[in-house]
Formats: sequence, C-alpha cells, structure tokens
Amino acid sequence: MGISEHCRTIILGTGPAGLTAAIYAARAQLAPLVITGTQPGGQLTGTTEIENFPGFPDGIDGNELMDRMRRQAERFGACFFDGDAERVDLGSRPFRIFFADRSATCDSLIIATGATPRQLGLPGELDLYGRGVSVCATCDGFFYRDKEVAIVGGGDTAMEEAIFLTRFARKVTVIHRRDSLRASPPMQQRALENDKIEFLWNAAVSEILTDPAGVTGIRLRDTTNGEESQLDCDGLFVAIGHDPNTGLFKGQLDLNEEGFIITSKECQTSIPGVFAAGDVQDAHFRQAITAAGTGCKAAMQAERYLEEQ
Repeated sequence: MGISEHCRTIILGTGPAGLTAAIYAARAQLAPLVITGTQPGGQLTGTTEIENFPGFPDGIDGNELMDRMRRQAERFGACFFDGDAERVDLGSRPFRIFFADRSATCDSLIIATGATPRQLGLPGELDLYGRGVSVCATCDGFFYRDKEVAIVGGGDTAMEEAIFLTRFARKVTVIHRRDSLRASPPMQQRALENDKIEFLWNAAVSEILTDPAGVTGIRLRDTTNGEESQLDCDGLFVAIGHDPNTGLFKGQLDLNEEGFIITSKECQTSIPGVFAAGDVQDAHFRQAITAAGTGCKAAMQAERYLEEQ
C-alpha cells in the first residue's frame, strides 16, 4: 500500500510490539501507518515454535503468530508499507520519516524497531536457529529436557540463562573466551556453585557441528594457544548481548549507554509525541508478551497525546 503524505500515527516495526501498537492504534481510529522494516515480523519469524505466548496451549509457529497479528491490525484499518525508514527528523512537528523515494509526516510516532542478537559469525549459524541454535533460553530451554547444552557468554545475561537452562538440561557448559566472567559477583557465585554448570575458560566456538536433525556438537579453539577440541552437545545458546536498532535516533532521542531508548513507564521518550516499545527500549525481559504489552501502552499513550493536542 502507498504512503499517505501525512498520518496521525506512524509505527516503525512489525514485531509483537509494533503489531500490538497497530491493533490498538487502529481500534482508536488513529489510522496508523505501519512500516514493516528490514525484518517483517521481527525476531519471532526465526522461531519455529513459540510455547509461552498466552492463548496457544499447543504452541504456535512464530511466522504464523506474526501473520495473525498483522491481519488483526489490518482488520481494524491499519495500513502497512513494506519498506524501511532511512532517516527521521524529530526536531520539529510534524515528525518526518524518510524512505528511499518518498517521505511522510506524522503527529505521533511509535518506535518498535527491536534489537538484533549478536552472533558468533559462524557459517550456517543463522540457518540453525530453531534447529539447535538459540539466543533465548527462556524461549527454547524447554526443548532440551534431559539433554546437554552449551552456552556462550560471560555476562549477567549468560549466567542467568545458564542457570535457567539447568531446570531442563542434564548438563550446561558455559564457554567463555577469557579466564574470568564479566557478570556481577552475585550472579557469578550462583552459576559457579550450580552443580549442573561446567565452565570452559579461554575457549571460543570455531564451528557448529551438525547432522540432518540439527546440532550435534561444537568445535572449540583455545584462545591462549590455538589448540582445537570438540564438545558434544544437543544445543548451543548464544548469550553475548543484543544491539538495539536505534541508529536512526542517535542524537535525537535519549539513549542509555548500551544504545537502548530511554522511556518512562508509559513508553514516552525524551520527545513528547514519540513513544518506544519492545526490545528497542527493553534490555532486560526481551519476551514477545512483554513487547506486546509495551506496544499496547505506547498506542494508548499516543492516543492520549493526540487528544491533548
């Protein structure tokens, strides 16, 4: 669908946050224009089975869930543009969003551009998401009951996810490229004292080993002497951080040290009329349901903001 020259609300992103915002904004008669972005549907489109989203007792495919949410938003009048914003001007009202060959203005903006998990950069890594490689223990830990898994990382998130995985896995091996953790002392202590967690220090994953069913193990390189070894495992979790997709907003919105958009509890950014929802402002939970919740809040706040204007 083409872009209107001016919209009351523009929503950037079509993950759970953006699509929930679209549903609420459309039902509030804001006629939102939703920009799909470079990854329509967001991170969930790389998840084959979602079992922790309420309302689906048998689980649901990530692509199907996102498609259902988009159709729900369209039913209420949301318009979608399959493209990506290249530049934004939030310095004056109305706000202006620039695309490859056109631009559009809006009275309120909802940013739901998400975050991108950092990758190891190994061949075939992306293709193995959902088949033995994961970036979310909370999402996928259940599938590794009584199995052996490895997790890469040394920060609080990696330790938290390793501890969580011990609820299901028979054994969790933490792989860290240095000989000490970056995690906070309390989190380190919890992980080091857990009998189901083992540590491989000064090690980096150099290859993911597979068979037709998925991951069978990993090849490791010693970061001190270059020697190689092999670790058999049923799954590999990558917990080396996320990069928020906030490049468009640097210098215009307040960001924290990690680059996430700083918002109030009402999802308000540092500029009135600009709201943010989902992983682009949530460095902690990063769950589909929490993203959807902030998308709802952002849309309701945008409606209130427009009424006040």
